[in-house]
Amino acid sequence: MNLNVIMTKSFDETDALRSMPVMNIAVAILGATGYTGAELIRLIESHPHFEVKHLAAHSQAGKLAGDVLPGCAGKVAAMRLATADDALPENVELVFTALPHGAAATSVFAALEAGKKVVDLSADFRHKSHDIYQAAYGASHPHPELFEEAVYGLTEFARADVAKARLIANPGCYPTSTLLPLVPLLNAELIDTSTIIVDSKSGTSGAGRSAKTDLLYCEINESVKAYGLPRHRHAWEMEEWALGFGHQSITVRFVPHILPMNRGMLTTLHLNGASTHSWHEILTDQFADEPFVKVLPEGRLPSTAGISGSNRCDIGVAALSDSEAVIVSCIDNLLKGAAGQALQNANLMFGFDETAGLATHALWP
Repeated sequence: MNLNVIMTKSFDETDALRSMPVMNIAVAILGATGYTGAELIRLIESHPHFEVKHLAAHSQAGKLAGDVLPGCAGKVAAMRLATADDALPENVELVFTALPHGAAATSVFAALEAGKKVVDLSADFRHKSHDIYQAAYGASHPHPELFEEAVYGLTEFARADVAKARLIANPGCYPTSTLLPLVPLLNAELIDTSTIIVDSKSGTSGAGRSAKTDLLYCEINESVKAYGLPRHRHAWEMEEWALGFGHQSITVRFVPHILPMNRGMLTTLHLNGASTHSWHEILTDQFADEPFVKVLPEGRLPSTAGISGSNRCDIGVAALSDSEAVIVSCIDNLLKGAAGQALQNANLMFGFDETAGLATHALWP
């Protein structure tokens, strides 16, 4: 392992920690050849403390990473892909599992048994109840004993728990874009919880890299479609963590849509409640010191182009009357909705600045 000394100019408590010698942390990525896995590779390659040492992708095992991922170069491109169930190298301390739900749980369990810390990007540990998991995903869970230990890593509301965890359940992209603006208003007890409508639109990368007929160019181009009705599996996640962080039981009417664009997610929340003209101020105060949440000035609404390539969530608020409001929330589904938030959580798990290796600025144009 290499030693990096981080030099700082000031000597408050945070800077003193950063000035200490820090070992590079060896990282494994399971499910490395999907879009999320590829984003993790890209982010970690420029991270000051993490270093990719092991890549696995079951269906592509034995191939070189660069032959499967056109964007890879350098040392990572020359790494040979293992299978997801191969033993992890002893020096690996952190494992990202970017595997499909159902497949991830076994790999997570094995990594924890081997003494590794894990950030799981699947849905396998996002619920605290086996009944809810089974209702959402239609399957039994092989390791429900880990539900209570797993920390739901919506970083802005779980920072202290994330820092102490060895297993993080990285939130889904749709719940992230929904819960960030919703939770502060639930805590303020200003929302009519009986009428919460969530309308979301995502780029096609959210459906993964596997070949699917309905995602062929001729099928998806010049078209927008809803899916996941009558009840999308992320509705359970939104409701569970609205209660967990917002302390109110809610029911959401959630409809996701897929757009013919590579990445980005725009979520529109149609809400009723009280004192809606104060909601902008409440959200602004809540996120004033957050590095990755930006509440836009009154009268402005976010766009997916404004956050593409960043780990940011941009939020716009439009009060329609004293009792009705629309909130628009935008994230990059592969970053704040997946790999970026996973790295943000991993930074906290190892005591690093949570912004390390992550962009606050979007790709523009």
